[in-house]
Amino acid sequence: MQIVRNIDDLRQEVAKLRISGAPVALVPTMGALHRGHVALVDAARSRGCQVVVSIFVNPTQFGPNEDLDAYPRREAADVAMLEAAGAALLWAPDVATMYPQGFATSISVGGVSERWDGAARPGHFAGVATVVTKLFQQVKPDIAFFGEKDFQQLAVIRRFVADLDIDIEIIGVPTQRDDDGLALSSRNAYLSPEERVTARTLPRALGEAAAAIGRGGDVAAALAAATARLAEAGFDPIDYVALVDAATLEPIDRLDGPARLIAAAKLGGTRLIDNLAVEPDL
Repeated sequence: MQIVRNIDDLRQEVAKLRISGAPVALVPTMGALHRGHVALVDAARSRGCQVVVSIFVNPTQFGPNEDLDAYPRREAADVAMLEAAGAALLWAPDVATMYPQGFATSISVGGVSERWDGAARPGHFAGVATVVTKLFQQVKPDIAFFGEKDFQQLAVIRRFVADLDIDIEIIGVPTQRDDDGLALSSRNAYLSPEERVTARTLPRALGEAAAAIGRGGDVAAALAAATARLAEAGFDPIDYVALVDAATLEPIDRLDGPARLIAAAKLGGTRLIDNLAVEPDL
């Protein structure tokens, strides 16, 4: 696997990958990789792609009181994981490469970005949209793969790709989970052993709510029960527990099409997010 850190080298190496005639896939990450990231590489390779993975801890998507400085960085371990997974190229720029002096552009996405994490983390999705657009322009992939765990992020990316006529296929890959159901996340490393046990309450509460809604139960009651269970377990604050339209992310109070149950809550010093598809029982 080649590792490149400047744009000229990146473009040269991507051009070499294209010689094979295989599509080029991009897997954007912030490093601290885990099995969820490997699943993205696996999904790309299953499509016959040459896989480019980016590692960049993007400062513009972190708020002033968030964990930019503490965010885990372990490039050597990430490189070993990517080599084992069969990635062809690692794009690992620094901040000065991504945001050179005088950088003054930001991409703002309305609609799908305005509620939920958009409200809880002002400016977050503008940072995401800007850096992902830059990565798309730098690598110029045919396909890009993102995890469904960050479901609102995936919706934001799909929205601006459609709005800006960006000719890249966006693929969402199902959330990867530990044996106890907790969604894999680089931020899980922040959890103490006791918090790690408590954290499994999040997917369990969502699973119970999704099952109740799928059986035709009252949506508001199911959401209230999930919220109460999280509060009882010690999650505080609970930013949201909501049933939303899977495309627009607008809240819905009845199940009559593709829907997602989404949640974000803090446990100790760690903010966890999760989501589940909700379908009616037939």
